[in-house]
Amino acid sequence: MTSASHPTPVASDHAPETEHGSAASGSPLFAIGQAMTRMRLLIGRRFIGRMALKRMETGLELSDIDAIGVIKRIGSQQEVTVGTIAEQLRIDPSRGSRIVADLVKQGLLERAASQEDGRRSLVRVTAAGRKVLDEIEAIKRETITEATAGWSAEDVETFGRLYMRFTEGLEAQFDRFEQDENR
Repeated sequence: MTSASHPTPVASDHAPETEHGSAASGSPLFAIGQAMTRMRLLIGRRFIGRMALKRMETGLELSDIDAIGVIKRIGSQQEVTVGTIAEQLRIDPSRGSRIVADLVKQGLLERAASQEDGRRSLVRVTAAGRKVLDEIEAIKRETITEATAGWSAEDVETFGRLYMRFTEGLEAQFDRFEQDENR
C-alpha cells in the first residue's frame, strides 16, 4: 500500500534497469530496499554473532547464543520451556533439547519447575549466561559505534529512532501476514 508521501512502491529488490542504471535508483524507497538487502545478507552471515564468539573464545555456537537470547527476550513475559525455545528458533524440539542440555552443563542455563504447573520444566539464564549476553551486547554496541563513526550525535539519535520505528512497522506487517496465512 502506498501513500501520498510514498508515491513509488518498491515491489522487489530489483527494479528494471535502464542504460543509466536502475529506473528507481533516485527513489528513497529504492535506497531503503537496497540497504535492506545488504543488511539481510550481513544478518544471514551472522556477522556480529560470529565476531563476538571469536573474540570471546567461549566455545559456544551461534545456536547457543540464540537460545540464551530467546530466554532473555521473552522470559520476562512468559515462562520459557525447551519447546518455547525450539519454536522461537524454528528448530526441531529434540535439537532444542540438546542445545539446552549442553548450556545447562556449561552453567549458562538452569532448569526450574514451573510455578503454574510443577510438571513443566522451565529454562532460565544463569548469572554466567547473563554475563555472556552482556559481553555480546557490548561487542554489538562497539560494532555499531564503529559503523557510525564520524556521524554526528544527532544523526545517530535520529537513525536509532527511525530504525526502531521502521522495524516496528515491519513487525506489524509480519504479524498481519502471519494472521492472514493462518486463516
